[in-house]
Amino acid sequence: MRPGFHPARSAEEARVHFGVVEDPALSSSPDREPLSAVDYAWLRMDEPANLMHINGVLVLDRPVDMERIRAIVERRLLAIPRFRRRVVIPKRGRPYWEDDPDFNLDHHLARIVLPAPGGDAELKQVVEGLITRQFDPDRPMWSFHVVDNFRGGSVLMARLHHCLGDGVALMLVLLSLTDRTPDADPALPNPFLDLYRSQPEHDLEDIRSLAEEIMPEGMKLMLLPAEAFRSVRRGLKGILATGAFGRLLLRPSDPHTSFRGPLGIPKCVAWSEALPLDEVKAVGKALGGTVNDVLLAAMAGGLRRYLAQHNEPPEDLNFRAAMPVNLRTMERMSELGNRFGLIFLSLPVGIADARERLAELARRARSLKRSLEPVVVYAILSTLGWVPHVLQKLVVTIFATKATAVMTNVPGPKEVLYLAGQPIQDIFFWVPQAGRVGLGVAICSYAGRVRIGVGTDAGLVPDPEAVVAGFQAEFAEMRRLAGLAEAPAEPAAVAQAVQ
Repeated sequence: MRPGFHPARSAEEARVHFGVVEDPALSSSPDREPLSAVDYAWLRMDEPANLMHINGVLVLDRPVDMERIRAIVERRLLAIPRFRRRVVIPKRGRPYWEDDPDFNLDHHLARIVLPAPGGDAELKQVVEGLITRQFDPDRPMWSFHVVDNFRGGSVLMARLHHCLGDGVALMLVLLSLTDRTPDADPALPNPFLDLYRSQPEHDLEDIRSLAEEIMPEGMKLMLLPAEAFRSVRRGLKGILATGAFGRLLLRPSDPHTSFRGPLGIPKCVAWSEALPLDEVKAVGKALGGTVNDVLLAAMAGGLRRYLAQHNEPPEDLNFRAAMPVNLRTMERMSELGNRFGLIFLSLPVGIADARERLAELARRARSLKRSLEPVVVYAILSTLGWVPHVLQKLVVTIFATKATAVMTNVPGPKEVLYLAGQPIQDIFFWVPQAGRVGLGVAICSYAGRVRIGVGTDAGLVPDPEAVVAGFQAEFAEMRRLAGLAEAPAEPAAVAQAVQ
């Protein structure tokens, strides 16, 4: 760590501690890579009270061998150049990634043993302690922690700066670390690793077919946005001419609730019990709505319950969730970085009846499907990466007034995968909230189950478990309305893998 750097400093103070070179010219050598404008914009959004870090956990049913994890990280993750690189911001010229000349895996991989009894409360304490740590800007901005003694198994907690990539890109990185069988040799490259090789050993079409087999819903995300993303190439001027930017900017600010306010450094996290994905689909089929509609409507109901419990009448209340929309096309499958826009979905928190709330949310979501908002936001971020930092902060702050929460849905693998020979039982994560938003909700499906991760500012919402409890109560009510029987047993794929 460079002398004088302290994690509690502001983003602007920390920025001056990035490596600086006098020569603004960028080399085309393989150990350097230009930093895109969008990725630079996400890097500059960092504030001590709102770090732009994606934090997630892989829950392993059994203890994991640390040396095998280390071998996988060395031979697979570090084979992807960006995970060995730091960001350099020159005094003149374009920021870029360069190989860290002092790279040491010990700075990025550590082990923690949970105290007894090693349950959710102990894991929560560890996660909340880690997510507020700023990355040293002299080093690659990621870390893995192997957390032992969680319910008799282990957890791999991954922390990655948003400038490395978005949720879709990082899910593909995850696939490169995992195997479909428990006895795979970590010394052998995973086929998905070929996505990041200049001379792949596997045909890219075969890799895409494999990805569609393992993660069909995630791959659909890369087929949908091709036409929308092409419109980005019209440039910001063409997008501004549509009037979409003006309509977005002139929307009224969200109403004040306990979810909004000044932020502090301490954060709180919570996560839901796993919901069977088939059951979520059945609720949607019975009541009318997609999987995403059902989960968001249940979360809106959970937020309603939270406000009512804290003496804030939620009647007639609506506020928006900023929701990422993938703009990464199939042709860009192998690229890291950020290629997504945002829509601002108004949540019908004021509707008490779960069926009516779902219908209204589904109607609002459908109206946004052909919206230019994601493209507009992507174009703005592409521009903000090159404007003065003070102007970027102003624009981000303005947009933050239009949303109370960030909510995202990342479809994961449909089958059980293995890490270091152990079955991955669950995946859940917490999304960063740009622009001083204090509430984040992350939905992740994996192996036939869905988990919700809720992250909050401790000064605003010190008890996110209450939000999760409200979400689960609302989903139970939706199940009742859908006429479903008792919840089915553990998905067969998971049950067989962990036996």
